Formats: sequence, C-alpha cells, structure tokens
Amino acid sequence: MKALISGASIAGPTLAYWLHRHGWEVTVVERAPAIRGGGYPIDVRGVALDVLDRMGVLSQVRAAHIDTRRLTFMTPTGKVAGQLRAEQLTGGTEGRDLELPRGRLTTILFDAARDDVEWIFNDSIATLDDHGDGVSVTFVSGATGEFDIVIGADGLHSTTRRLVFGPEDQFNRYLGYCFAGFTIPNDLGLSHEGLIWSAPGRMAAIYAPGCTGTLHGLLMTSRPQPPLAELGDADAQRTLMASVFGGDGWLIPELLHGMRAADDVFFDVTSQIHMPSWSRGRVVLTGDAAHAPSFFSGQGTSIALAGAYMLADELSTATDPAAAFAAYEQKTRDFVRMNQALADSGGTTLAPATSRALWVRNHLLLKLAPLLAPTGLLGRAGRKAATGLALPPLRTSMDAATRV
Repeated sequence: MKALISGASIAGPTLAYWLHRHGWEVTVVERAPAIRGGGYPIDVRGVALDVLDRMGVLSQVRAAHIDTRRLTFMTPTGKVAGQLRAEQLTGGTEGRDLELPRGRLTTILFDAARDDVEWIFNDSIATLDDHGDGVSVTFVSGATGEFDIVIGADGLHSTTRRLVFGPEDQFNRYLGYCFAGFTIPNDLGLSHEGLIWSAPGRMAAIYAPGCTGTLHGLLMTSRPQPPLAELGDADAQRTLMASVFGGDGWLIPELLHGMRAADDVFFDVTSQIHMPSWSRGRVVLTGDAAHAPSFFSGQGTSIALAGAYMLADELSTATDPAAAFAAYEQKTRDFVRMNQALADSGGTTLAPATSRALWVRNHLLLKLAPLLAPTGLLGRAGRKAATGLALPPLRTSMDAATRV
C-alpha cells in the first residue's frame, strides 16, 4: 500500500514514521526546500508525550526542553501586573510536560523516519483525482504519481483540503486576532522567561527560550475581520502593526524596529478549522489541516502528534481506507473538541478588548497567581484536555492485516 502525505511539519513526519512501521510505502511532499528549523517554542504535553515515547524520541525531545520559569504580565504603562509559572497558565505539569523550538521537534521527527520514507522537497500537490481504486496525483513540478491514499497534513491553509473539500472559508472559524512573530537580538539579557504586555485589544510579547542571543517577538491585535490582504504581503504586515502599535511605549518601539529588520516574520490570523468530516473517499486530513485549534489553545502540536498516531493505528489493520478514516475520526474527534475549546478564552486572556476587562485580568493575576497550581483554577481544563485520549496498544508489523 502506498501513501502520500502532504506536509512535513509535525503530523506529517509522525504519520510517516508510524505508517512505515505498519508496512506502508510512504512518500512525503513538502513545499519548503528542506525541513524548517528554528521557529517559535511549542508545548508538548499529555498523551502526546506517550506518542513520542513509543517512537523512541522522547529523550531527545526532553533534552531540548526550554524550561520557561516565569511569565511576567505588564500593564500598558510598563509596570508589572503579575507573574506566573508557565504551567499555571497552560495547565501543564512541571517536570513532565515539555517546551521546545518547533523546528527542533520537526527535525527530531524527520530524523526518526528519514531513511525509511521518500521525501520530496520544494514541491506540492497541484491536482488530485480519486478514482475509487486509488488517487492520481499531479505535482506542481509536473511529476505524477499513483497512491492508494493521500493524507493532508499541510496546515491551517491546507492545499489538500481546498482541492478535495473546497474553499477554506467554509471551515475557518476566525477568532478575532492576527499576529506577527519574528526573532530579535537578545539585548535585554533575558533567559528562560517571557514578558507579556497588554493594552485593550492588543498584546506584545518578548520570549527568551534559554540562554541564547535570540529573543522571540510577538505582536498581536484584534481585528473585526481577518486581514486576508496582508497574508501574502510582508510590507503590508509591517505597516499594519506599525499603525496599531505606533503610539505605544514599554519596549514596543524596539519590537516594531525588530519586525522591520527581521527576515523570518511569520504573520497569520488566529483561526480554528471545524469540519463535518475529515475524510472524503481515499483522502483524509490530520493535524491543523483537519482541526487547527489556534495557538490560543497551546495544544496544536500535541493533538497533531496524537491524531497522527491514531490515524496510523487504524490504517495498520484496515482492509478499507474509508473504514479506517471513519474509525480514526470517531475515536479522536472528542479529544480534538476538548482541546479546541481551550482557545475560547485565549484572546480575552492575552489581549482583553476593553480597559475594564484588562484591569480585571490583571487584578486576578495579582491576587490569584500565588494560589494557582497545575491542577488548580487555570490548570484543570488544560490537563483534562491534554490527557483526554486513550492510545490503543502499540502494534507491531505482525499485527497488520492484508489490506486492499
């Protein structure tokens, strides 16, 4: 059986590893010229850690752990509103849950399947023809291929989803914000901490992932409509952020200067993907392509890892891809729904819309921060969502059935 996976970020390499282990012939196509390194820090917690453990890479991921020790919330005038441990905000468990640069995790996952899978970089899917017995694929490069199934693991703005299910806007739930992330020099001497500045309807953050010379900058603002015109225009992105933050103090001028100088600006909207079905025929979606939760949830990476494992497990014994896709969705959807729900208060926590809401948020941080624990006020929902999926037993290739 031959599978084509579109996307080589988190879900794609994870799925490639497990499908190969279950006896599949796997090809991964990625539009970037290579695996993307660097990137902003991401969290891995709950059942996703078990997936990494079963892959034999948990020790490598743990070695890359950043260990954020403090988040400091700032008022619009630059005063400290309150401080939290990262786990108190995210619902993680100190000493178990992990945080590492996105590119480091992607590289670890790629290395786990590097020699067993065909990798096609600097290319992407142009057309798909599901003819019942298989899928004929034409790539942007002009190359063609025949596959038994195609899996879209190509992110929030998935090309696979658009080709098979239609335009993105029918599945995209816009959460009211856009953001720009970029790196800047660590001229402040920060280490293992983050500074989060909030004013009504906007937020800025400086994040130090460790003792390095680089900081991650983030600017986020509320917008009643998604700024779609800016998505592909770097100059328009810089202009938008300058118009929103241009009159602000604290370290905002340094962040705007850093954004203008950065060559790695990542601009996007905060959105979720909600679909009535994750599959059609011999094509299935996973990760953000199927159910992006937005970074407000803090769970995008974890549900991508868990979902890829669940999909590969169903495909390991199925004699009919459609039945495997249906079982994967039936067993995983509630887990996804719980984690997507974590994002509902994300914008109001990071960038409350009014001065009154911001005062209430900061007052709560000052009064309640000493009382919060990973299982307490902010942690309970996150912990329940992160652990809300039971992984099936680890299968060997001997368990696989004859497939059609």
